[in-house]
Amino acid sequence: MALIEFTKRGIYCKQGDFYIDPWWPVDYAVTTHGHSDHVRFGNKYYLCHTLTKPIIKRRISEDLNVETLEYGESINRNGVNICFFPAGHIIGSAQVRLEYKGEVCVISGDYKIENDGITTPFEPVKCHSFVSESTFGLPVYKWQKQEIVFNGIRNWVNDNINQQKTSVLIAYSLGKAQRLIKNLAGDIPIYVHNSIANLNEVITAAGVNIPETIRITPETTKDELRKGIVIVPPVMRDSRWIKNLSHPVTGICSGWMQVRAHRRWQSADAGFALSDHADWPGLIEAITATGAEKVYVTHGFTAAFSRFLNDEGIEAAEVLTQFGQEDDEENKVDLAGQNENK
Repeated sequence: MALIEFTKRGIYCKQGDFYIDPWWPVDYAVTTHGHSDHVRFGNKYYLCHTLTKPIIKRRISEDLNVETLEYGESINRNGVNICFFPAGHIIGSAQVRLEYKGEVCVISGDYKIENDGITTPFEPVKCHSFVSESTFGLPVYKWQKQEIVFNGIRNWVNDNINQQKTSVLIAYSLGKAQRLIKNLAGDIPIYVHNSIANLNEVITAAGVNIPETIRITPETTKDELRKGIVIVPPVMRDSRWIKNLSHPVTGICSGWMQVRAHRRWQSADAGFALSDHADWPGLIEAITATGAEKVYVTHGFTAAFSRFLNDEGIEAAEVLTQFGQEDDEENKVDLAGQNENK
């Protein structure tokens, strides 16, 4: 019997009687990371990595019943051994390794293979079957080394300051924001939206070193912001608050910026192809390293990527899931306290 099956509630392990990243409430949810498309409210028990616990409690509810594991640590549930390995996606993200009677299956969640300097780097895990995302599963998506991207962002910010423009970077509050802060920290002050500042607090309290930032408040002046780097979540992208800044220019940080048409569609002044997901070569490298005999391809370019794997002699199947909607920012109002959709 296969170790996992794909049900209307999510990925289910019948032998262990638990779900991995279910999208409907269940009794026991094994959670790969803290983005809302992978962890939902309403489960009776949660199992996640130690660093994910404070994140999901902050984002969902302090009353969650959460059990944790470190990377490499395991527990046994109904004869199924559950172990976490680094996914490299965001802080606390984990691949879930399941073993039962010699059969090994790995559910990767979301992952990237490049070391971003703040997330525990991806570690390939040998298995018989592997569940892989394919968010950027087309050959056009091939990332530059992140230092090249960050050099481009630094040059953009310096040019903006020289022209007395305000540099606003659009990035997810969880994952991308911390990566930007870690790699852009220096002489230029970094100002962050409340949702980012709140997450930084709980992540820092859990022992992760995040460089100092300045929380944006109604008292923060436009002149202060113009001399720094402003990081806000996607929900703020078209807000009146940004439009009211001193000569604002926006830079969207996303893998979708690899394709110029997306940049035009987002109406951004600049686009930086910076992703917390594996690119096309990264997906192939990760899957090959597992030695998996069967690959299940979820969310993204599933049809194209699974077809490619089959053509390469790796048995693959396309699986429909509800993963892939990470834009779940908590704060739906602008910094002046007004609904941004008005």
